[in-house]
Amino acid sequence: MAKYDFAFKLTVVKAYLNGEGGFKYLANRFNVPAKSTIEKWVKIYRAFGKEGLERKWKKKTYTVQFKLDALNYKISTDKSFQDVATRFGMSEPSLLANWYRAWTKYGVEGLSRPKGRPSMSKRKSNKPKKKLTREQELEEEIELLRAENAYLKKLRALGIDIPSRLRKQNHASSRNSEKNSN
Repeated sequence: MAKYDFAFKLTVVKAYLNGEGGFKYLANRFNVPAKSTIEKWVKIYRAFGKEGLERKWKKKTYTVQFKLDALNYKISTDKSFQDVATRFGMSEPSLLANWYRAWTKYGVEGLSRPKGRPSMSKRKSNKPKKKLTREQELEEEIELLRAENAYLKKLRALGIDIPSRLRKQNHASSRNSEKNSN
């Protein structure tokens, strides 16, 4: 269960918009521990209306390219995660922070990893898994490397220093591709 329901959030936001007090005063009045929570609700309400405050029951998935675009915008403009999330139509800035952490730690591959635990299905699938051919595996790897390369080129064009971890990884993976092709 969510800590705050939709009606409560809407009441607090409406109180702020009606001029009943500032963030800190309303946080005390409505017993919300941090004024930043109310600030976030107001920003979301202004950007998305009532729907932005509602709890999302269906999880939305984002493509690797979308994640890279959002992170590129964040890095190039140095805006807050909240501002970038609003710009890209997202109501949860924590997603961006998680993507940023995954990208800095694992590179582009970190953005394409599936989230969460694998399902614990009791039924075993009778369908044999399709094993990719060596050619298909290499095509997937090439596509991933192209996306990473394009992103690194964007960073260079913007004059942003590329972390040494990514430079090493990029050279190592290209050497591995050359070895595999020989």
